[in-house]
Amino acid sequence: MAEGPNWRGMLPGARLPSPGEIQAQIPGFEGVRLTVGEAEDSLVAAADRLAPLRAPWAREAFNILAISGGAAGGAYGAGILVGLTQAGARPTFAIVTGVSTGALIAPFAFLGPAWDERLKDAYTGGHASRLLSLGSLGAGAGALFRTESLENLILPFVDETMVAAVAEQHRAGRRLLVATTDLDRQRTVIWDMGEIASRGGPEALTLFRDVLVASASLPGIFPPKRFACEADGVKYEEMHVDGGVATPLFLMPEALLRWRKLGQRLLRSRVYAIVNTVLEQGPRTTQANIAAILIRSFDTMLRFSYRHAIDRAAAFCASQRLPFSVASIPDPGENFSMMSFDTASMRRNFENGREKAMGPDLWVTPIAEPSTRAGVLAALKLRPGRSGVVNTAPETD
Repeated sequence: MAEGPNWRGMLPGARLPSPGEIQAQIPGFEGVRLTVGEAEDSLVAAADRLAPLRAPWAREAFNILAISGGAAGGAYGAGILVGLTQAGARPTFAIVTGVSTGALIAPFAFLGPAWDERLKDAYTGGHASRLLSLGSLGAGAGALFRTESLENLILPFVDETMVAAVAEQHRAGRRLLVATTDLDRQRTVIWDMGEIASRGGPEALTLFRDVLVASASLPGIFPPKRFACEADGVKYEEMHVDGGVATPLFLMPEALLRWRKLGQRLLRSRVYAIVNTVLEQGPRTTQANIAAILIRSFDTMLRFSYRHAIDRAAAFCASQRLPFSVASIPDPGENFSMMSFDTASMRRNFENGREKAMGPDLWVTPIAEPSTRAGVLAALKLRPGRSGVVNTAPETD
């Protein structure tokens, strides 16, 4: 079937110029992307939006959850959330952030246990196996799969009901953030999904879905997502890909993490990270062929980027004296692959995550200790979550 104009009125191969350094906006959705400068007023405005000042005597917890990418490994993270619910140990999160498959999980994590059945179905119901099959392979789309494959994977689960529920929680002061990578500018873009949802209407639903698709569009696997934007009446087009290309895992905009006044807003905060891949994989022999070498090299690069992201988060938490708990996939041996979307593997990963969450040793604590007055030691030391050295057991609200 011949491809006609898409919803923006442009043929798939045609493209408007990127906005370069111009601060463009999505028409009708101005302000849904978090652009935080180093100026004090910009930092204060962003902090007021994400972590408002609370009274010193306020008792409510302020938990932050960051969910990483990991493709099919997302089934493990989905299992963790369901397992925490079943164990009665799932915190309520004031801020939830997501990247790639973590972006797809993030709305469910944000909305809480009432959405567990839908989350489980999304990762174990066979949808990925069916939609990411040989019949979905791209044809001249510059990627292994057609963009419709990922869109149709999201479509049944991200609907008007979900977007309305996200908007309601956003109005209550909670925040849901998703990262994409602007390929033209080579920058991370953080989207306030609750702000998108609160605008309402079919356009909000479309943009909400598009951002999730963009965040999970791993280059070469799925085509980039295009966003029509505008500045001073001039139309531009941005090309966005998987958020993990630039930011494997994030807590909030980078400028805020460097702001010395942020700490007073994080009283009684705890930070959690769910990493949907294997961080500590045992050595194994790499076969002497091009495919094996490329796959192993990509896997090594990805693992180091995740460890670096966790190290930076640990350093921030250490500097602010915040408890930091991380859960990742234990080394599953030779057979694990982030690109294995068959239903049996997805269900196995989900069950492994669920069972791990119901046990005593889900969380480990990366500890970055201060080395000088100017910074913290960039070292990652893993200790069991219930070692007695640092208390990382989740608090429930």
